[in-house]
Amino acid sequence: MKKKIGLPAFLTDRKYRSRTTSFAFVIFGWVILEIMMNTGSLSSLFTSLLVPVCCYIVAAIGLNLNVGISGELNLGQACFMSVGAFTAVCLSGSLAQTIPSPVIRLILSLFAGAFVAAVFGALIGIPVLKLEGDYLAIVTLAFGQIVKSLITNTFFGIDDAGFHFSFVENKVELMPGGKMLLNGPMGATGTERISNFTTGIILILISLLVVFHLIYSRSGRAIMAARDNRIAAESVGIGIFRTKMLSFVISSCLAGAAGALYGLNYSTLVPAKFDFNTSILLLVYVVLGGLGNMTGTIIATVVLVLLPELLRSMQDYRMLIYAIVLILIMLLTNNETVRTALQRIRRKVRGKTNG
Repeated sequence: MKKKIGLPAFLTDRKYRSRTTSFAFVIFGWVILEIMMNTGSLSSLFTSLLVPVCCYIVAAIGLNLNVGISGELNLGQACFMSVGAFTAVCLSGSLAQTIPSPVIRLILSLFAGAFVAAVFGALIGIPVLKLEGDYLAIVTLAFGQIVKSLITNTFFGIDDAGFHFSFVENKVELMPGGKMLLNGPMGATGTERISNFTTGIILILISLLVVFHLIYSRSGRAIMAARDNRIAAESVGIGIFRTKMLSFVISSCLAGAAGALYGLNYSTLVPAKFDFNTSILLLVYVVLGGLGNMTGTIIATVVLVLLPELLRSMQDYRMLIYAIVLILIMLLTNNETVRTALQRIRRKVRGKTNG
């Protein structure tokens, strides 16, 4: 009797199907976009949006871990993006003379941005994660405004004598040849642009790997158990604060890495870029893509970032159309008839595939 040869279990197992779909979608998209760029089929406008889209996807994946998997409403994701962005800008600018290779500086900056954002996440999480619901959302929003104000009032430069720092008022005096890395409300200026699309794709794949590994692990099951029933989780010995802190720190770390890549993609970056609106946009990406659905988050982020640009020719009506599209998506995704139809189609497709 011949043994039936099939695909590996991690590709066909229903448990891991969402993970396989997410990775396949990202890799397929990267291949298609690389071909389009190499053949000149992609306009300069959309080429310039590739890195920002990757950054928003990574930040949204991290937020989905926090909101969709852990069940905690976080309105401060832009705060951690700003921490990662300005950490990366300062480190890259400081190492420009010592390490001329942009690839090495980019890697170091990404690690630094992710690490510093994770530290901020741990420090903020100590008082914040003792709250629940609306209170948690309000406090994370407040911390985001605090961090934004701190960066706005920071002046930081480097010259041959070393680093120079000033707060509120610009009292930094640099020697000839020195460079201001942070210039208060003006943010970071004159930054060398070293981010690239391939690094963004790698960062997305790493984010998916981290998140899915956590979801399928024992810690991930504990996080979801605490989300579904706090009392039952505590009764079997699950540490609620520990599980919340784990997802919050990982979410902050991913946002910091996304911010680092974003900050090194622009020659000028102001703190106002990471305001309350950015946090709300990231939350919209997560909600429209589906709580806990990483593939849906990726698709929703791509569509909602590119949609305003696609409608740019309709300058007077594009934001109106954008708002109408958001409302229609919310109505459709929350309609029982539409859900039932989609489930029926999905079952038919799976039946044909298994057949």
